[in-house]
Amino acid sequence: MNSLGNIIGEICKVVLPIKQEFYPGNPNSQTAICTLASISLLDDLKDSGILSQVAIIGRLFSENKGIDSMIQYVYENKNIKKIILCGKEVWGHKSGHALLQLHKNGIDETSRIINSISPDPYLTVSKDMIEYFQKNVTIIDLIDETSMKIISEKIKIS
Repeated sequence: MNSLGNIIGEICKVVLPIKQEFYPGNPNSQTAICTLASISLLDDLKDSGILSQVAIIGRLFSENKGIDSMIQYVYENKNIKKIILCGKEVWGHKSGHALLQLHKNGIDETSRIINSISPDPYLTVSKDMIEYFQKNVTIIDLIDETSMKIISEKIKIS
């Protein structure tokens, strides 16, 4: 990320602190939920009791460090086979779009996510981790969906 982006990120941490990034659930589940920028959805899902049915519920704010963390987590927790991508996109970052493009197209020789419209879609994880993610994980695209009922239905048909 560029230096201006780093400065803005640090300012945001102080001005708009975000208390929780993820909630671990059932380690035997093959399903994860990503709520993108919808923090209230993250908390509502946690409070709904759904954690017993999913491996983890987390958010994704950035198209670089956030996706790096997700790829690393999935690579280290190989039981995860499906990610339900829901909630509202982060304005300006389009991290959900970047994740879908990564899954579909991978990265180029500069580690940039191919076809991403995000401003800084450069990853640091290895190509092996990305290829594992592409081959072994299915993404259910529910970007902009915040209905607990619809998200719960997608978990049940896992």
